[in-house]
Amino acid sequence: MDIWYGTAEVPADLNNSAVTIGVFDGVHRGHQKLINATVSKARSVGAKAVMVTFDPHPVSVFLPRRAPLGITTLSERFALAEIYGIDAVLVIDFTKELFGISPEKYVEFLLEDTLHAAHVVVGANFTFGENAAGTADSLMNICQSRMSVEVIDLLDDEGVRISSTTVRDYLSQGDVARANWALGRHFSVSGPVVRGAGRGGKELGFPTANQYFHDTVALPADGVYAGWLTIIPTGAPVSGNMEPGIAYAAAISVGTNPTFGDEQRSVESFVLDREADLYGHDVQVEFVDHVRDMEKFDSVEQLLEVMAKDVLKTREVLATDAAEHKLAPETYFLQTEG
Repeated sequence: MDIWYGTAEVPADLNNSAVTIGVFDGVHRGHQKLINATVSKARSVGAKAVMVTFDPHPVSVFLPRRAPLGITTLSERFALAEIYGIDAVLVIDFTKELFGISPEKYVEFLLEDTLHAAHVVVGANFTFGENAAGTADSLMNICQSRMSVEVIDLLDDEGVRISSTTVRDYLSQGDVARANWALGRHFSVSGPVVRGAGRGGKELGFPTANQYFHDTVALPADGVYAGWLTIIPTGAPVSGNMEPGIAYAAAISVGTNPTFGDEQRSVESFVLDREADLYGHDVQVEFVDHVRDMEKFDSVEQLLEVMAKDVLKTREVLATDAAEHKLAPETYFLQTEG
């Protein structure tokens, strides 16, 4: 898949494309409708399927205090776009391009002169151009003699509008199962494993892989979750009995540690039945379901008792998840009994 940072990187010989435009944060099931329609059209006419996305998020440019938390990083958007069949992604920086131009100039510059689009796919709530004056309807009017436009209705399921805001709301409630339902896959975060307090392995017997994320990143509400941890393959050796690319069962704690007075919010994953030196390795943590809320315990003994129950619950949740998703045995590791 091609990645173009700015319109200047678009090849001059691009002469036919099917384009979809949006932030695509989360690449949730509603976004997937747009991508699927774009890819389908591109394949039918022999065009290149192009996704236009924005970085930073336009809201962070116009209304910084209202900038939404990010569900996916830009690189994660790239990976998902490729999985769903996109041939190229054009990343637009609103501070450098398209800022303050009219809807007509927007179409002329971006779609006609740069991408040479034959077909454009947008959602029913699409806006563009200066002061978001352009709408899906006006796009159709502007493009009627230039290219075809397909407007996709917003996805409603079970009476719920599937949107990035919906996903963020579920995450803020700790309802990762519903967030996953809206996304059409497990919500995940990726990043390096760093050293924490070192208490988990030494004092508690539950060594954890600690990750810290910027406060602009969307995370589930503080609590304990069942999920999968995968070492992202880089070619670097891993010391221990874990392998890159395999999803390992994990009990995941999100938040501070109130029992010990820790104040820095983190994602701490206790990998069940396996041990490895993960420091310096990037790992992906997928959230499957909520196990319990975060609690403050009166003693270490009480904490250990509850953590043992967390592990049992995690095994049950992940056994069900593996069966429901028909995970191939070679792609994950889970012992159903300790």
